[in-house]
Amino acid sequence: MKCNVAVASMHDYLDGDLPRETALSLREHLSACPECRTRFEQLERTEALLLAVPAAEAPAGLEDRILQSLPGKRRPAAWTGWVRRHPAASAAAFFLIVMLTSFVAMWNQDRQLSVAGPDLDDVVIEGHTVTVPAGKEVSGDLTVANGTAMVLGDVKGNLTVIDGQVTLASTAHIAGHVKTIDRAVDWVWYKVTSWFGTIAYGS
Repeated sequence: MKCNVAVASMHDYLDGDLPRETALSLREHLSACPECRTRFEQLERTEALLLAVPAAEAPAGLEDRILQSLPGKRRPAAWTGWVRRHPAASAAAFFLIVMLTSFVAMWNQDRQLSVAGPDLDDVVIEGHTVTVPAGKEVSGDLTVANGTAMVLGDVKGNLTVIDGQVTLASTAHIAGHVKTIDRAVDWVWYKVTSWFGTIAYGS
């Protein structure tokens, strides 16, 4: 038996778990190898000391305190159960939140002048002022974002001003409604209704 095998077998020998033939080989090796014999004797004394020391008793209530200090089983949040029971409503709510978040982000980021409408031929843009000159006519709706709409002529539709101002001259005539949107919530509602209107028109 080699020294490394002998060292690995010493614990099992002391515990009485070593097969008889291996135990005989270990004893023969120990009688012939002083280094392994010294190691074995040290291990034997260590185990004898451990067996001689009486086992200490745990203080009363220690087990209960340990069990109470362990983290309890986490209870799932109440809303997760609702999500599992209503997957369609959850998906719709998630879509709405994402859409509103993107609209608000667009509201905060988009500060450039924007003019939209089917008929912009007679519209004059100077800086952030969009003017419908006197005696001129704009067919359809007119939308101005981040600027001032100055109407001196006619608008044959609705006038919508987003985050801006409206100036109407006494000569102005607007066939539809004048709407001023200066809050993010109103702007989101305007975007949602416009989006659904586009879908309905496209279908």
